[in-house]
Amino acid sequence: MHFLSTYQRIISRLLLVSSLVVTGAIADEVVISPIEANTTSNNVPTVGPSRPTNIVIMIGDGMGPAYTTAYRYYKDNPETEEIEQTVFDRLLVGMASTYPASVSGYVTDSAASATALSTGVKSYNGAIAVDTEKRPLTTLMERAKALGLSTGVAVTSQVNHATPAAFLAHNESRSNYIDIAQAYLTTDADVILGGGQQYFTPTLLEQFTAKGYQHISELSQLDSVHHPKVLGLFADVQLPWGINDKKAHKLSHMTQKALDLLSQNKHGFVLLVEGSLIDWAGHSNDIATAMGEMDEFAAAIEVVEQFVRQSKDTLMVVTADHNTGGLSVGAHDKYEWHPEVLHKVQASPDMIATRAIAAEDWQTITATLLGFTPSEVEYTQLQTARMQGNEPLAIALRKLIDIQSNTGWTSGGHTAMDVQVFAAGPGARLFSGHQDNVDIANKMFSLLPQSVQTP
Repeated sequence: MHFLSTYQRIISRLLLVSSLVVTGAIADEVVISPIEANTTSNNVPTVGPSRPTNIVIMIGDGMGPAYTTAYRYYKDNPETEEIEQTVFDRLLVGMASTYPASVSGYVTDSAASATALSTGVKSYNGAIAVDTEKRPLTTLMERAKALGLSTGVAVTSQVNHATPAAFLAHNESRSNYIDIAQAYLTTDADVILGGGQQYFTPTLLEQFTAKGYQHISELSQLDSVHHPKVLGLFADVQLPWGINDKKAHKLSHMTQKALDLLSQNKHGFVLLVEGSLIDWAGHSNDIATAMGEMDEFAAAIEVVEQFVRQSKDTLMVVTADHNTGGLSVGAHDKYEWHPEVLHKVQASPDMIATRAIAAEDWQTITATLLGFTPSEVEYTQLQTARMQGNEPLAIALRKLIDIQSNTGWTSGGHTAMDVQVFAAGPGARLFSGHQDNVDIANKMFSLLPQSVQTP
C-alpha cells in the first residue's frame, strides 16, 4: 500500500528537515542553485539565502515529458542548425512519480495529484485536500497563512477547479464546484485570478467584497489593482484558448500582477500558477491548441524566472500533476514530426468548426484557418462531420492536423507516466533527481519559516 498516513507524513517531514540541516541545505549560508557557481549551464544562477522567503509552485496540468519535447521542436528556428533550448530545458532538475493512493490504482487525476502536491499526502482520485477517510489535510497555503505569509493562485481554468481547489479548500469531491467556491471565503487568500464566473453568485461576490476583496471581471482591470485582496474572474468557465489570441498571454499578465501584489508582504508569500488548459487540450487530443497552451505556460514561467533572478529570495518549482493523452511526437511508423504545420493553424479546431458551420463557403474558411488545403477525400470527411455539428467537425479537424503533423495519441484520459520537475532559486537543488509528488510538497513545507511571523 502506498498511502501515507498523516502520522507518516509528519515523520517524513521531520526526517527531511533533519537531513537538510545535516547537509547544510537550510543553514545560514549563501548557495547558488540549482547549479554550482562555476558551471557554464544556462540554468538560472541565483545567489541568495538557502531558505527562500517566497515560493512559487507552477503546475502544467497534464504536461507530461512529451509536451515539453514537442514544445522544443515547436519553438525551434528551422533556419538554424541548432535546436534552441526552451525554458523547460534551462530549468530541468528532476522527475516525479504521480500515482494516487492505492485505492485509486496507478493513474492519478488532477485532484489527487494536487492534493499530494499541496499536502504531502496521497489520496483518492477526486479528493480535494482530504485523506482517504475524507478528513481535511493541512495545505501548503494554510500553513503559509498561519506563518504570516501571503497566498495566491493564478490559473487559466476556473479558479475552483481541481488544482487550485486542492491548495485552497477541502472537499470530498472535485465536482462540488459551488461548495468549493463558497469555501474560498474562509481561505483569506490574497490573490485569486482565473475563470469561473458562473460559480460565483451575486450573493457570494457580495460576501467577498464585504471581506475586503476587490472583484474584477476584465483582465484589463488588473492594472487598476494596487493592493491585495483581489478576486479576478475573467471568464464564465475557462479562459480563452491561447491559440485564438496569441499575443494576449493572459497567464503571464495574471502571474506578474500576482507577484507584484504578493511581494508587498515583507514576510513572504506562496503562489500557485497553473497552466490548466494544457490538460484540456490533451484530453481532446488537440496538438495545435496544446502547443498554444504550452506557449502560454512557458511565458508565465519566464515571468517568474525573471522575478527569481531579481529577488534572489524566491524559489520556483515547476512540475506537472500528471500526463494527459499519451502524446506521441511522431507516429504511424514514420520517423518524422512536422511542427511547421502547427504554426500555420490560425485558430483552435473548435473555433474553426464554429466558423465553418456558420459559413456557406466553409471550405475556403477551413483551408485558410488550417493553413493547408485538405484533399477532396478529406473535404468529404469534413463535410460529413459538419452535418453532425460542431464537436464532430472539431474532432475531424484535430485528426486532420494530427495526420498533417504526424502526431499520435494513445488516450483521451490520463496516463501513469512520470513527470518532469524544474526549479530555480534558494532550495532548488533539493528537487534534483527522482522523487514522488508528495516529496515535492514535503520539501516545500520544510522550506517555510519555522515560526509565526508578526508585523
